[in-house]
Amino acid sequence: MSVTPCSLRPLHLAFALDTPGRRARRGPEIYDAEHYVRLARLAEHGALDFVTLGDSFARPGPDALAVLARVAPRTGRIGLVPAVTTTHTEPFHVSTAVNTLDWVSRGRAGWTVEVSRSQAEADLFGRRDAAPADALWREAGEVADVAARLWDSWEDDAEIRDAATGRFVDRDKLHYVDFRGTSFSVRGPSITPRPPQGRPVVAVDATAGPAREVAAAHADIAFVRAEDPTTAGAARAELRRRADALGRDPDRLLVFASLPVELYSSGDAVGLAELIGDWHTDGVADGFHLRPADPGRDLALLVDATVPVLQHRCLLRRFYPGATLREHLGLPRPANRYAPVRKVSS
Repeated sequence: MSVTPCSLRPLHLAFALDTPGRRARRGPEIYDAEHYVRLARLAEHGALDFVTLGDSFARPGPDALAVLARVAPRTGRIGLVPAVTTTHTEPFHVSTAVNTLDWVSRGRAGWTVEVSRSQAEADLFGRRDAAPADALWREAGEVADVAARLWDSWEDDAEIRDAATGRFVDRDKLHYVDFRGTSFSVRGPSITPRPPQGRPVVAVDATAGPAREVAAAHADIAFVRAEDPTTAGAARAELRRRADALGRDPDRLLVFASLPVELYSSGDAVGLAELIGDWHTDGVADGFHLRPADPGRDLALLVDATVPVLQHRCLLRRFYPGATLREHLGLPRPANRYAPVRKVSS
């Protein structure tokens, strides 16, 4: 049964599992999978839409996508959105890895498209020098594009799994993508079936200019770091205009204000609820991505104090009405671009 909140425009909440500065340290918390499981389950208890986990070639530590793949079987509803760097990586492998996360989470995966900017990071691979931001984001947009095409390269019913005939897949329902970008080409099809969501949710930090065109063209979610509602509202309006100019339905691009939070008391948490409620009522953001100073402390206060206030104001749901991240966000499952339209016999 689908339940509509009192608000005509649902409010979405996401929480970053990163601790600022922890990437530079070595310690047990960095490598403790249970740490992330506990946080994700707490966020799920508060019916948050999803959690994010950052990643970068510039620091030691575990791979964010692999960490959230470990979290997936220990959670049941919360969306899982790791950062995935598109620079110096193979687009085919990126597509397969994100697809796999969608399968192991049963349709709760997303990914934040990220680029690698520094020469030190480029030196780790030794294949090419660091490129300007515009070129990096142009390539990132192409990776997002080809990933979506690879996810569509299997039709939803391509798998046969007929033991009697020995046929696993209907080859007529697999498609070459034949994509050629500025720095790579991919023929396809994918080696994994189409994801449960059709396409996992794509997020982009669109705070900086070079990333905004990628967000407008390919993202389901755009994060904007804003300290005031005027900045957030202007960014949302710009991104929606860009999406519309590219032929997209701007309502399919959700703009999240990405806010730093540091909660020491229930009073702080209630104040955060008031801020979120006011910004949302004013229409400056579709959701909020909260970046904590201390994830354990701040998430507990968020779930215990901020969330109930928002629920009391009829801005936030009390439970998940669906099972997938797209359902949490009110986004439809995309049609497969390669599947022919088949007439249904009457």
